[in-house]
Amino acid sequence: MLQVYLDPCTVNSRKVLAGLDLLGTQYELKHIDYFAGAHKEPEYLAINPNGAVPAAIDGDFALSESNAILQYAADLSGSDKHYPKDLKQRADINRWLLWEASTWFPSCYVYLVEYVVKPLMNAEPDEAVIDKEAPNWHRLAGILDVRLAKAKWLVGDNVTIADIAVAAPMHSAQVAAPAAQRPPQSQALDGGCRANAVLAENARRG
Repeated sequence: MLQVYLDPCTVNSRKVLAGLDLLGTQYELKHIDYFAGAHKEPEYLAINPNGAVPAAIDGDFALSESNAILQYAADLSGSDKHYPKDLKQRADINRWLLWEASTWFPSCYVYLVEYVVKPLMNAEPDEAVIDKEAPNWHRLAGILDVRLAKAKWLVGDNVTIADIAVAAPMHSAQVAAPAAQRPPQSQALDGGCRANAVLAENARRG
């Protein structure tokens, strides 16, 4: 059985949990206490030298990076419903997974740090940082806006692991930012909310 090492308090950990539930992949949860620094302990670094969560182990195979775990779990499940084997569909999904990790998540992370992490540390958000990032966030959300105006989900008519990946950091930006600061792109937010329904269901399960 797939073992996943994570802490649900992190965006990428919640992404993996939601994706595994969507895929119907059986897994054993190994909690890594992020705030206690367990992800920096030697035992965990032997699994993921990057010292980040999540990570996964399947037998003697260890895997890090949340989107890679989703891809592996999708193939492990034996079903291609949420990660089709059709070459063009899979390439399109992979494109969004790479975009999320390299472009979308870093932008959303700015909001997360300023409106969630800093308050937890009894620090005030730096609005100048938000103001600097906002144009880029809106530009990226506009890309999603255009895409979701053409289809119910990012890749066709069915939810895929691409939707889970893109929705996870969007959820943080939506929840973290005060109402006046939330981006207005309706299609992007609507699409994010559809995929976030899976995240919410996962959260209700505990």
